[in-house]
Amino acid sequence: MKRKFKIGILFLLFQIIYIPALTILLVFYGPFTNTRDMVVTTAMTTMTHQYFATWFLSEEKINEILRANRPEETNELQEVDEIKVSENVNDGIELVDVSSSTYKGYLLIINDPSRVKLASSPRLGKVGATTSQIIEANDAVGGINAGGFEDDALGTGGKPAGIVIEDGKLKSGSKTQNYKIVGLDSSNRMVISNSLNYAGMQKLNLTSAVTFGPVIIMNGQPTIRNGDGGWGIQPRTAIGQKKDGTVLMLVIDGRQKDSLGATLKNVQDIFLKYGAYNAFNLDGGASTTMVYDGKVVNKPSDIMGERYVPNAFIITKPKAKE
Repeated sequence: MKRKFKIGILFLLFQIIYIPALTILLVFYGPFTNTRDMVVTTAMTTMTHQYFATWFLSEEKINEILRANRPEETNELQEVDEIKVSENVNDGIELVDVSSSTYKGYLLIINDPSRVKLASSPRLGKVGATTSQIIEANDAVGGINAGGFEDDALGTGGKPAGIVIEDGKLKSGSKTQNYKIVGLDSSNRMVISNSLNYAGMQKLNLTSAVTFGPVIIMNGQPTIRNGDGGWGIQPRTAIGQKKDGTVLMLVIDGRQKDSLGATLKNVQDIFLKYGAYNAFNLDGGASTTMVYDGKVVNKPSDIMGERYVPNAFIITKPKAKE
């Protein structure tokens, strides 16, 4: 009886200690480099769980993994003139379910790019607003959260990260600093850049712009050529545009048992499937929110529901026909 008891204790200790230890060794030091890279890139894109990587790998090794997976930050000029917005485009919107076996995702296809604009929290600089509140305040029909923010631990979404241009006016940011941006010009063409200052944005006649990134597709070419994109599995928000001007708004839920999240490579693949000529990653994580027709389409990962954010790309109501 005592012998069986000892064997049982040893088996229990094996399960508690050795199996997790063996799993860690296999993940970080075994032959499964794709699994290791996924764990590292996911951990390093969070503020609170980076220890999952730093406990087991050196800073040099972590940086090597991140460099190997992240998109190519090309400084080539964007071929904006290749985007030909039709003058007779219809004003239809389509909501498409783009879910996979590991995540739930939704894509809004907006045929008329003139209906898309950036809108900020009414109290930008002090406190943000939910995506729903921004859409309601502008009497819009839908949209997604846009740029990031640099708030303290309270996370009020009031202090934008980088630059914000709304209705052609500088709302936040420096006039001399270069930013990674996405925006729309006066011809409703989406402009993306890895490095652009305010003067450059003015030359391009940008009516809107926010900072985040990275660039996912430029001039029809994917920027992620190797690995998963280097930002792990997370909730995602992103925006793209087809050559005919059609705007694509994407959200993917994450950090939930029925939707783990997506890599930037997953995001890139979706945009390529739907014909994006340019695409750009927006603020994801707990901020990821899509609103359409008066309802939150996705399931934000924050336990409190929609997060306060500085701004959103909204879809205005169609113009009255003459």
